[in-house]
Amino acid sequence: MPTETAVALAGETDRAEWDRYVASHPEAVGYHEWAWRGVFERTFGHRSVYLIAKAHGQVQGVLPLVDMRSRLFGRSMTSLPFVNYGGVLASSDAAARTLLEAAIGEARARGSKHIELRHFVRRFDALPVKQHKVTMRLPLAAGMWERLDRKVRNQVRKAEKSQLVAAQGGAELLDDFYRVFARNMRDLGTPVYSRRLFEEVLGAFPGRARLTVVRLGELPVAAGLSYRTGAITEVPWASSIRDYNSLCPNHLLYWRIIETAQAEGCETMDFGRSTPDEGTFKFKEQWGAVPVPLYWEYWLRDGGAVPDQSPKNPKFRLVVGAWQRLPLPVANLLGPRIVRSIP
Repeated sequence: MPTETAVALAGETDRAEWDRYVASHPEAVGYHEWAWRGVFERTFGHRSVYLIAKAHGQVQGVLPLVDMRSRLFGRSMTSLPFVNYGGVLASSDAAARTLLEAAIGEARARGSKHIELRHFVRRFDALPVKQHKVTMRLPLAAGMWERLDRKVRNQVRKAEKSQLVAAQGGAELLDDFYRVFARNMRDLGTPVYSRRLFEEVLGAFPGRARLTVVRLGELPVAAGLSYRTGAITEVPWASSIRDYNSLCPNHLLYWRIIETAQAEGCETMDFGRSTPDEGTFKFKEQWGAVPVPLYWEYWLRDGGAVPDQSPKNPKFRLVVGAWQRLPLPVANLLGPRIVRSIP
């Protein structure tokens, strides 16, 4: 007799069971952990829809979703917004389908136009999919310095000879990190996240989330937030001030993060997602990182084309150009109000 799987909305009483399941699942990523629910809710004010599937009292799968409400893009549900990965985590295809069906029911009830699931694998063949992004991963091993391309080693040395110095820590470095991050986002024409996002991440994952800041004298010129889950260290957010690119601050930034990851026993450095053949992709590739395909799968309430909310969408070109010309204080004030609606 087949086992019947039931799906329910998970609440705080399910937290320990949820995290035990995530910790035991080989396909889980750090963003599946319960603590991210609070990060999203406190930072952006969106409601979370966390679905848990059980059979005979045992967890068979989980699906964390965030209910996005936007005047610009309408209502949607994403797993997960603002970060690189998410999606369905299940012990069987049947449990995965049951979670998807429950998510569709929630989406219809809430008036959502679509569901976006950010997967490492093609989970649902019947759903439309975008394969516009990859993540870049570098295996870490003994003798990592010698394994790097000679050009990369020379650029790290150039940064050091240019009197750049890297510091690592937590909330005490947040002002410097955010100063670099906000400037870079404005220069790219992209609304910036609020400072609170990074405060929340550092607070939710002490010992696992870390800031690295590269300075020229007292001036921060590059910065990144790294996030460790098991044997993987990921860099979901990193920036530099382009005026100092000739000094190679990004190379020193990533090398210090790699050194720390190895010292903590990590086996993989995840440089985060990129668009193939663009500038950030090529930067990560020169370290020896290899692309891993990502599959963004969609349920569309009314059919049609999958949504494109990327700043590279041609219809946003004028907006991007105008944003780049904003005074930095204005961009920092307006950015968090806008970006909360862009997953």
